[in-house]
Amino acid sequence: MTVHLHERGLFTWSEWADALSRELHEPGRAEDGSDYFDCWVAALSALLVKLGVADADTIIDLQRSWQRAAEATPHGKPIELANDPLR
Repeated sequence: MTVHLHERGLFTWSEWADALSRELHEPGRAEDGSDYFDCWVAALSALLVKLGVADADTIIDLQRSWQRAAEATPHGKPIELANDPLR
């Protein structure tokens, strides 16, 4: 998704690298990099909010919906937001 949004011109790669770097260097981040994916998601979310593409509440709601959909999806089946029982 990040690469696609960059390719569509939403942000430069330098903007993305700066956002990811900020997240990676936040206090409390894992020194061994085990939270790299969490940093990536947080950086993309922050960048989308900064650019006015989405607001933080919408992103959080989608994250929660995705988690519920994942928990409701049988093993081996594709996870879709439509599987969220609260949608």
